[in-house]
Amino acid sequence: MLTITDLHAQVGDKPILKGLSLHVPAGEIHAIMGPNGAGKSTLANVLGGKPGYEVTRGSVEFRGQDLLALDPHERAAAGLFLGFQYPVEIPGVSNVQFLREALNAQRKSRGEEPLSGGEFLKLAKEKAGLLKMDMEMLKRQVNVGFSGGEKKRAEMVQMGILDPAFAVLDETDSGLDIDALRIVGAGINTIMRAKEDGGGDKGVLLITHYQRLLDVVRPDKVSILAGGRIVETGGPELALRLEAEGYDAVTA
Repeated sequence: MLTITDLHAQVGDKPILKGLSLHVPAGEIHAIMGPNGAGKSTLANVLGGKPGYEVTRGSVEFRGQDLLALDPHERAAAGLFLGFQYPVEIPGVSNVQFLREALNAQRKSRGEEPLSGGEFLKLAKEKAGLLKMDMEMLKRQVNVGFSGGEKKRAEMVQMGILDPAFAVLDETDSGLDIDALRIVGAGINTIMRAKEDGGGDKGVLLITHYQRLLDVVRPDKVSILAGGRIVETGGPELALRLEAEGYDAVTA
């Protein structure tokens, strides 16, 4: 579903990604771990098409398309979702308004009819329920006054409503307490049809520092990103080694 080949990228004059290659097939949850400054968030931002990140070499194929040739909104319409490490606030715009406009814009790009107000509210209520979020929260301005955990839950509700084919989740566990972590992790499993639900046609690239999220989400594979490239890939046991031994021991 997602194939990254020899990807090089820089911010300004500083190279960050230095020959990163990775393949994530449909139905797989693939975790990326690595030390600070390794390039994890840069990878997420490059895939999402964030301005300021220049790809100097390599390719990214997504569902048979050249992802790097698409604008950010075209990537979203093609089925790519980017979950931010620090979700932004949008004063003056309610979550319900924002999400309905986003969903109907994507439906239009696929030649589908827009959802009516009633249809959308029914869908939003269902997805909010998965994340144990009160619908009153979705009537508030986007992330304004939300705690860290509430922002991440709202973002996962957004993912559920948009129903992407592939989600890139950049440190979704950042700022979550234990209970919120379990709720968000369970939401990822349910929304993205993880392995314990019998598999599916979706994919997830889950960027995290810590094993604790992986106890809930349970990835199929784990890769270590260091120095701008993937240096090792293995099963979930690789994350346990990192937890026990640290990055220096594993990447040496």
